[in-house]
Amino acid sequence: MMVAEHQKMLWPHYLSLMLGVWLVTSPFALGYLGAFAPTDHLQWVTVERGLPSFEWRNLMMTWSDVASGVLVVIFSFLALDASRRHPWAQWANAVVGGWLLFAPLVFWTPLPGAYANDTFVGALIIAMSVLIPMMPGMSMAGMMGKPDIPPGWSYTPASWVQRAPIGVLAFIGFLIARYMTAYQLGFIDTAWEPFFAGSGAFNGTETIITSDVSKAWPVADSGLGAVVYMLEIVMTFMGGKDRWRTMPWMVLALALLILPLGIVSIYFVIIQPIIIGTWCTLCILAALAMALMIPYSLDEFVAMGQFLLDAKRKGKPFWRTFWEGDAMDGGSQDMSRGLLGSRREALVEAARGVTYPVTMWLSIALGVWLTFTRVTFGSSGAMANS
Repeated sequence: MMVAEHQKMLWPHYLSLMLGVWLVTSPFALGYLGAFAPTDHLQWVTVERGLPSFEWRNLMMTWSDVASGVLVVIFSFLALDASRRHPWAQWANAVVGGWLLFAPLVFWTPLPGAYANDTFVGALIIAMSVLIPMMPGMSMAGMMGKPDIPPGWSYTPASWVQRAPIGVLAFIGFLIARYMTAYQLGFIDTAWEPFFAGSGAFNGTETIITSDVSKAWPVADSGLGAVVYMLEIVMTFMGGKDRWRTMPWMVLALALLILPLGIVSIYFVIIQPIIIGTWCTLCILAALAMALMIPYSLDEFVAMGQFLLDAKRKGKPFWRTFWEGDAMDGGSQDMSRGLLGSRREALVEAARGVTYPVTMWLSIALGVWLTFTRVTFGSSGAMANS
């Protein structure tokens, strides 16, 4: 049956093959090795970060795209095997797609076209490898079994409507992080900042993303954030509404991207005025997007934990269940209309499992007010930092 399903979904691998050819030709079509006249800001970034020459970085991006394209062509060709003898090739392509997301950051590309090309082609290759076609490694029992709704639950935490807030917030975060990455890599000369002043000629955003805290990373830290948001977007669309039991590993991976990094984002906002002396509006907005994703991802994580605990109690191999998924006794099928329902129905379903008590809003308001007392009251030193 898996072979038959694979044969029905060969077109994504053909598209991946074409994307591989696109990658091989991209450096020459987009002029990676052509005449390059760096702007003043690009030259400043190069000196400030102690980067290699522009020519070397452009050459590395050329080799990266060509080599990645060749690998994608090979792996796509293997994945096209009608008998599905090489399921690993899909994962290999996904790994290459992941590398493409990181390559412009690793080589500090001075070419906006190279950054945009690798980012979106990499995401497309991941999608065409393991998102749209049947994901290799899933168990037949999990795919054919039930339920959609975990035992004891009244809804499925993995429905498309439940995932929508995560996808929307991740996309907003990606746009913000990509913009700040453009400044860190030298593509744009200034970064937008409507509220906070910075040090010297820099505004608050520019000061934060060029600070020693930011430079502690060997690559543009905003770029890492953009990669994380892109992976969250891709993972949002992976699997069906029963993925809490068919793809436990993916649910955990998404939780690890959202939960710890959300806490880190909040911590980074807290230390900005203490260590650097100002704030970054865009950083605050990106951290807010990440923080808001946390409550929307928790219920699926809990359902996944419930499933694995049940499998463990029944003596099923833990790691095989974790990686391949399985069926589960009890529960029920999801009969909600999902995306086909009215807007009101969709909003109600999207918010299931998430509550907004008045005390929470009051705590948030108090925390925000205390955070910005150095602006509202002009406090400084230990009083402001506390």
